[in-house]
Amino acid sequence: MRQRINCFIVYGEPEATRETVTHLNASPLVQHIYLLTTNPDAEVIEHTILLPVNGLWGTDTFRKIAGYATTDYSLIYTQPERLTPGMFALERFTAVADDTDAGLVYSDYYELKEEKLTTLPVIDYQWGSLRDDFNFGPVLFYRSKALLEAVETMDKGYQYAGLYDLRLKVSQQHQLVHINEYLYTKIETDTRRSGEKLFDYVDPKNRNVQLEMEEVCTDHLKRIGGYLPPHFKKIDFDTEQFETEASVIIPVRNRARTIDDAIRSVLRQKTSFPFNLIIIDNHSTDGTTEIIERYKEDIRLIHIRPERNDLGIGGCWNMGVHHPACGKFAIQLDSDDVYSGDDTLQQIVDAFYDQQCAMVVGTYKMTNFEMETIPPGVIDHREWTPENGRNNALRINGLGAPRAFYTPLLRQINLPNTSYGEDYALGLRISREYQIGRIYNVLYLCRRWEDNSDASLDIVKMNRYNTYKDRIRTWELQARQKKNR
Repeated sequence: MRQRINCFIVYGEPEATRETVTHLNASPLVQHIYLLTTNPDAEVIEHTILLPVNGLWGTDTFRKIAGYATTDYSLIYTQPERLTPGMFALERFTAVADDTDAGLVYSDYYELKEEKLTTLPVIDYQWGSLRDDFNFGPVLFYRSKALLEAVETMDKGYQYAGLYDLRLKVSQQHQLVHINEYLYTKIETDTRRSGEKLFDYVDPKNRNVQLEMEEVCTDHLKRIGGYLPPHFKKIDFDTEQFETEASVIIPVRNRARTIDDAIRSVLRQKTSFPFNLIIIDNHSTDGTTEIIERYKEDIRLIHIRPERNDLGIGGCWNMGVHHPACGKFAIQLDSDDVYSGDDTLQQIVDAFYDQQCAMVVGTYKMTNFEMETIPPGVIDHREWTPENGRNNALRINGLGAPRAFYTPLLRQINLPNTSYGEDYALGLRISREYQIGRIYNVLYLCRRWEDNSDASLDIVKMNRYNTYKDRIRTWELQARQKKNR
């Protein structure tokens, strides 16, 4: 059998790396194994070639890999822990790559964590799968020709974003194929729950990484006709008359532990304009309804109990926004969060007029249930800039909080009737044509607790959510390409 694969693997602990090398060398398809290391004095392992690099995922690393990608395929293993390929796994990767002419092939895999073996299915790549943290798994099986073509077009040097740049450039010319089979096992050392990983990308220590990722994504959008320059439609805030300037919208279902805090944080607001609170109580059964009823004497609170039972969070929002009492601006508050001060509504409404925007996004602080600050603390989404925010929005997974909208526009667009990603879809749609304003003061306390919808997602639900958000990005990207044409 002809040797058709060169392997490029991260040099980890010598013993773990040695085991990975042994497994890979067992396949007659493998010609050479190169060890990527930032330590030029690393111990030489038999049947391997050391490949010293300045940084594992910088542009220079992939330029160096390209110089050794002399076989049909190049396997890149991105983690230092032990890799155990399944029976005939490399043969399977090769066969699918041969059949599809894919530029990159990846597969489902097994994960060994704390002595427990679990299945890790991944999701299909879409045109809108622009997240830099898209999970391909740690085994990336590139067609060497596609890799070389992509590296030749790398006209900028990145310290952190080389792998992301490579993937996007390959995707511009080739399909990325997912094998729905469990072809290998890898060791997992990150034992955090999904909710604890959710905000890694906005951790301040990752700021330089994020700036590079944004530059790579923006360049990709320009190459494929999806980039939008900073030109926006004007907003006329006098097209309709409203008795109320602002409405806070709270969809809620079974939040007896938190809804009272949320209500009180709204009713204590001090403003120069009239506002109200519209609560869409989506068939609560745990006492939430009775807690809301305690405030029935306050004419500012409008308690809606839908007759229909097919509403997600987005559907509840649509019901609130189309209510005749909804104000000129509709402002978000989740039922387990609170506003951080009594001037939040005033700051948001002022921002609409000052920044002439159709949507405003504030800044929030992560807290525990007792509203004590927890890492990463303040999340201000400073990656959103007037010049490039709406392009970078296609790369990240959220736009921040609290969110507020100009009601007449919201009534035209509406939200998807889902309970995940509905706000992100709306933000992308609005940003296609209108400016989104930003407030960098902390307006909102985001409480993390065991009943958060994303506190600890199983892999099936996480994949469903990520697939949906990628689908949203795909549709939005297609719309922007059409707009540019």
